Amino acid sequence: MTISADLDDVACAPIGRLLEDADCRELAALFEHDEHFRSTVDMARHRFGSGRYKYFRRPYPTLIEELRQQLYPQLLPIARDWAARLRRPAPWPNTLDEWTAMCHEAGQRRSTAILLRYESGDWNALHRDLYGELVFPLQVVIGLSGYGTDYTGGEFMLVEQRPRAQSRGTAVPLVQGHGLDD
Repeated sequence: MTISADLDDVACAPIGRLLEDADCRELAALFEHDEHFRSTVDMARHRFGSGRYKYFRRPYPTLIEELRQQLYPQLLPIARDWAARLRRPAPWPNTLDEWTAMCHEAGQRRSTAILLRYESGDWNALHRDLYGELVFPLQVVIGLSGYGTDYTGGEFMLVEQRPRAQSRGTAVPLVQGHGLDD
């Protein structure tokens, strides 16, 4: 299947290896260095779940910025196709830099890239991350730890609310260095 077909079918799509194991360790190690982040969220305090995440400060670390620049043009046709099928506007320009500028002009200036840290028993509540009127409909999640070696359980869970039908859940293990588009 293609990424687009997987997204249509189960609302997420594995997109293969994006980072080498050493890159994963490098990014995970940043969690201990507050100078890379604009804020920290204790999920239990806000009833978002249990665990912590940190919003990266701009400029992003090189690896993150490179991934953002590489993934945006690949995801853009999918976003535009969805908008066309839903008969909605597709306001996304051809480059991530143009999109970021549009968001900034609309007052959406805070960085949204995050690094999450879960310990045994931690979890994340079902939610949608929206921070303003301008929204790109896709996001990519990358596993930085080794599934089955660094941890077990903890699959990435998506729940689709379907009109006049039961909700459908999809659980996907996050393979170290691999991306998942949702």
